[in-house]
Amino acid sequence: MSWPRRVMGAALLTAVLVLPPWLLARYAGPLLPSWPTAAQLRAWVADPLTARTVTVGLAAGAWLLWLGVVYTVAVTAARRLRAGARWVRRLPLPTPWQAAATSMAGAAALTTAHTPAPAVAALPVAASTDGLHHHQPDTVRAHTDTGVTIAGGWLPDETARQVTAAAALVWLRRRRAYQPGQKSHNASALTPLPDTVTAVQAAVADQPPPPATPTRAAMPDLPATGVAFTGDGTTDAIRGVLVTRLLAALRDPADGVRVLVTRRALAALLPDLPAASETIPGLHVVDTADKAVGLLASAAHTPAPSDDSLPPAPVLITEGSSAAATEQLTALIAHRVQVVTLDTRAVGHTWHVDRHGHTRDERTGRPGPRLCVLNPTAATDLLTVLVGPTTTASTSAAAKRQQSAVGTQARIPRQPGRDTLRTTTSRPAVFELRVLGRPTLHVEGQPVTIRRSAALQVLVFLAVRPDGATTTQLVQAIWPGLPVHTLTSRLYTTLSDLRANLRAVTDLEVLGTVDDRYCLNPQQVDVDLWRLHTAAHHAAATLTDPTLAWQTVIDAYTGDLAAGHTWPWIDQPREVTRRVVLDAYASLAAAHTDPHDRLRLLQAAIRIDPYNQDLHQRAADELTALGDPAAAHRLLHTQRKLFPDVAPAGSDLPVDVRR
Repeated sequence: MSWPRRVMGAALLTAVLVLPPWLLARYAGPLLPSWPTAAQLRAWVADPLTARTVTVGLAAGAWLLWLGVVYTVAVTAARRLRAGARWVRRLPLPTPWQAAATSMAGAAALTTAHTPAPAVAALPVAASTDGLHHHQPDTVRAHTDTGVTIAGGWLPDETARQVTAAAALVWLRRRRAYQPGQKSHNASALTPLPDTVTAVQAAVADQPPPPATPTRAAMPDLPATGVAFTGDGTTDAIRGVLVTRLLAALRDPADGVRVLVTRRALAALLPDLPAASETIPGLHVVDTADKAVGLLASAAHTPAPSDDSLPPAPVLITEGSSAAATEQLTALIAHRVQVVTLDTRAVGHTWHVDRHGHTRDERTGRPGPRLCVLNPTAATDLLTVLVGPTTTASTSAAAKRQQSAVGTQARIPRQPGRDTLRTTTSRPAVFELRVLGRPTLHVEGQPVTIRRSAALQVLVFLAVRPDGATTTQLVQAIWPGLPVHTLTSRLYTTLSDLRANLRAVTDLEVLGTVDDRYCLNPQQVDVDLWRLHTAAHHAAATLTDPTLAWQTVIDAYTGDLAAGHTWPWIDQPREVTRRVVLDAYASLAAAHTDPHDRLRLLQAAIRIDPYNQDLHQRAADELTALGDPAAAHRLLHTQRKLFPDVAPAGSDLPVDVRR
């Protein structure tokens, strides 16, 4: 509430409390000037409706009405004071070390306030100010104008955006490959992305939107004559070159090899890289540098084009090569082949790279471009979003109907990640938390305003986890990639503000703690997500006709989990929730005997997940069975246009490495 409205409210309250008694005392006299005598009582009984008795009665009613207003104001004020006293008791006080540090910082600020200091060009750092402006996002991230700093290194802005796009593509591929109503044997289908990826996603969410025109600033600007790295950041910089070039290859529509790396160099750079790295698009692993030179020589017979329409030249990453291979590399450089090596005797320039990615030419001493630097853990995490998808055979709709035709044994498969089932109480809850669709909180039908975005995340996160979450889990989910101990007080501030919002409308305890875990009070809060999972649990346990139970699951789903929000942690529970309702649609469609009803249900499921290939194939089979193959072809063609196939890199080197 703004201060003019506060002033007007205080003035109106003062007028209500002061003006009525003053007017009554001035014009109607006091409420009881004196006790009535026996003669006055006998006269009133004989003639009760006189002008004086009517006036006294009206004045008494006015006095009683004013006293009621005073009582209401006093009770409200006492309730606010009591709530404020509870908040003060729960307020975390600074420890002696924090108080000492604060005193030292204040003394240093006073001491240096008038001390002249030399002008130093400092890198701008973005900091959240939601303590002053509630509409600011509740995140703090170390930014520069050109890159993002994470726990494992530094990435240019364009590389960070490509990581975010690749992470979104991972979840789209999982949605596309899922087969509703069938038991999944892929254990990684709902595995959350690594912490480094979520940290990059959160950092990109804090940045302004990218320019409208695409840029290749993330591509390492390497010398055309090859380069050897030295210094503290040598291996981190080579990992950065590997990741940035492969991310750019993922976006590039041209199919071809972008990075060649020797097996020995790859094992030294990324010892924990899984075997699935062989399916990363654009990556080709060779046994030796001499073999890579031979492959490049056989593929570089076509002269280089003069325009920039083709993607950048492939990069060869090696730890060293023989003298003959070095001579061949010198000749290959003219055919748009870049070389990055740890061998300082190789061809090209020698760059000194520090651990922050800053480069300096050893020959001229001039500073070079800042390169992406990543430690082994960060590079391995980022490469997991580039692993090619595994193809699974899709079962036809007719075969699935035959599987479910033996009685009514089809059930909604159990989805991983939902081990805790929160049941609702028979007594109606005061609060209603809706997280399917746009998250909103209502109390007795009236919406409650949540001022902080982090507070809204806390409510949704606790709705997803009915068993509660610790302080560490909340901090890591809301502010990923940042030290937990530096944000604990920020979480306490967020929770205190959330409790203050709730206390403004009711005294009931909504957000509680059980065994050092924050959780929603199921006695006071009704969550639509809990109702959905309860209905799914009942549908999976139904042994007789389960069609009504499946329909209950479908009716309980009102939209994607936290629709409109792109929090890094939301993708996994959102996909779990979506699969619950897709399983219900698929099971209900398989139980119907009328092909028109099956087609109607499949089309409704496609509207929920338009990327799912299995649903489109089932609907196309139904259209074909109904005698409309043209509509089936259009449906499959639309789905392929919406999500074109991305072919993984093959094991053999293409003939033309530039394409």
